[in-house]
Amino acid sequence: MNHFIIQILESILFVTALSTDALIASIAYGSNKIKIPFLSVQVIAFICTAILSISLLLGAVLKSFIPVDFLKFISFTILILLGITKLMDNIIKTIIDKHKTISKEIKFSMFNLNFILNIYANPSDADLDQSKTLSPREALSLALALSLDSLAAGVGVAIGNVNIMAVILSSLLLSMIAVKTGEIIGKKIREKVPFQISWLGGVLLIILAFIRLK
Repeated sequence: MNHFIIQILESILFVTALSTDALIASIAYGSNKIKIPFLSVQVIAFICTAILSISLLLGAVLKSFIPVDFLKFISFTILILLGITKLMDNIIKTIIDKHKTISKEIKFSMFNLNFILNIYANPSDADLDQSKTLSPREALSLALALSLDSLAAGVGVAIGNVNIMAVILSSLLLSMIAVKTGEIIGKKIREKVPFQISWLGGVLLIILAFIRLK
């Protein structure tokens, strides 16, 4: 029973780390008076969870072909590298935010969807049609961008033995909570988004990486 509780807590910690980007982006929308309809919230939660589920299943498959002792090392390495990457991402965003002449976004198109990689200082730019409402289609583009970390992170935790169902359910719930909470916070502050809180996701992944070693 104690092992099960630990797995649940690890699952929540892991999903919380992955949800910080969604929280920050939603704060940006709210502070810029951009509405996020519940349908768009569901799209973000579903896409993020679906991509995470695929990576978890891939990790579960790989686990059967890798020695147990090596599994912990691989899991630790993936999570620690992702944690450091997210911390570096925070530094890059801070530099971009302070130097207005730096290009703040990279865009590319695929299947008629506009993808905006999350390396710019203002995520609210994802509202491509400037309608002040994040449409389901725009939410889909955003969710795919936010899910890039999940591809590697899901494999990392799955090969390290995690409760996959707990992760999936936590992802569905916490993703929606992160988006709506961020929108509410943004509406309250009505000012520049405090990107300095984006380091939290990196710290949580690093903590989880060391937990995986036990």
